[in-house]
Amino acid sequence: MAIWIDISTLKHRLKLMDDNKLIKAYPIAVGKILTPTPSGTYTIINKQLNPPAPFGVLWMGLSKPHYGIHETNNPASIGKNRSHGCIRMFNHDVLELSSRVTIGTKVFIHN
Repeated sequence: MAIWIDISTLKHRLKLMDDNKLIKAYPIAVGKILTPTPSGTYTIINKQLNPPAPFGVLWMGLSKPHYGIHETNNPASIGKNRSHGCIRMFNHDVLELSSRVTIGTKVFIHN
C-alpha cells in the first residue's frame, strides 16, 4: 500500500491516492500567474499545527523550500489561482488530509 498525493493545478484538485486507487478528492487553490505552484515530485517533510498566520490551523511543508499545503484564510479562493504558490485547502479538508498522510508522503504536482 503506497499513499501519495496527486495535485492538478489546472483542475484545482488534490487527490489522495492509494497506489492507483482514489481515496478522496479535495478542491484547492493554487498559485497566481506571477507566483505559480511549482510542478514536480516532492515529499511532505514536516507538519506543524497552528503555524504563524496566514497558514491557518495546519502546515504541511514540501521538500521544495517555502512551499506547502495549508488552510486558507480566504475560503472564497478555493478553486482559483490565488496563492503565492502554496496549495490552499478548506480547514476541515487540510486536517483530514493530514491525518491520512505521513512525513515522506510523495506529492506529484502537475497541470
